[in-house]
Amino acid sequence: MSKQIVQIVKIGGNVINNEEALNSFLKDFSEISEPKILVHGGGRKATEVSSAMGLEPKMINGRRVTDEATVEVVTMVYAGLLNKKITAKLQSFGCNAMGLSGADANCILAHKRIVKDIDYGFAGDVDAINSEIIDVLLQNKVTPVFCAITHDKNGQLLNTNADTIASEVAIGMSKLYTTELNFVFELKGVLESIDDKDSVITAINSEKYEQLVAAGIIADGMLPKMHNCFNALQKGVSKVKIGDASLVKNSTKLYTTLSL
Repeated sequence: MSKQIVQIVKIGGNVINNEEALNSFLKDFSEISEPKILVHGGGRKATEVSSAMGLEPKMINGRRVTDEATVEVVTMVYAGLLNKKITAKLQSFGCNAMGLSGADANCILAHKRIVKDIDYGFAGDVDAINSEIIDVLLQNKVTPVFCAITHDKNGQLLNTNADTIASEVAIGMSKLYTTELNFVFELKGVLESIDDKDSVITAINSEKYEQLVAAGIIADGMLPKMHNCFNALQKGVSKVKIGDASLVKNSTKLYTTLSL
């Protein structure tokens, strides 16, 4: 007997920063018929709030350094403002959603990233997903909405990459479901040329990925995203797609599908 499908969707990029685009996406997401989980970031809003509070955001290699003050800001923005705004919007579209951090119901356990060359502060790396608790919500037709905040079970909140959370949630739920992971951002997929928004590479396997990295076509911020994609496929996720918001309503043929 085949497992039921669950859709895990990570929303980020300019989609989450654009009110009209976000509303349109959330309406389409609410209409997904299968059990579903939403994961969101919100780095730009966190940067805006930090600056308004007189805190200068610190970035190294495109990643946020999370000191004690920044943990408080990102928790307010991710787990508070954005998470509840998204949850309320989903309710208005008839989707019974519950906004969560990793600390809620011990859903996502993490540890403070071990310092090697760079100290990212209170950045969290995921240790475990409480798939049984998440399943209780899904079985009761509640849609979990996870922000990018986790915890270490010792009272410390941690700032964790939202792509990583989506990947790890998909892996964790693959024990119980056939999991499909969708990364939604402002582009139509992985592009052959950044100057041509329609130059989508529709299929990428491990070998093709290595070629694209060597050619410098996949670089910078796409590298950790692609790492999360292939990590998910290697650990039990059945399908991974990258594209724009039209992915969730299956209205586009132009997106990137990843395979091993």
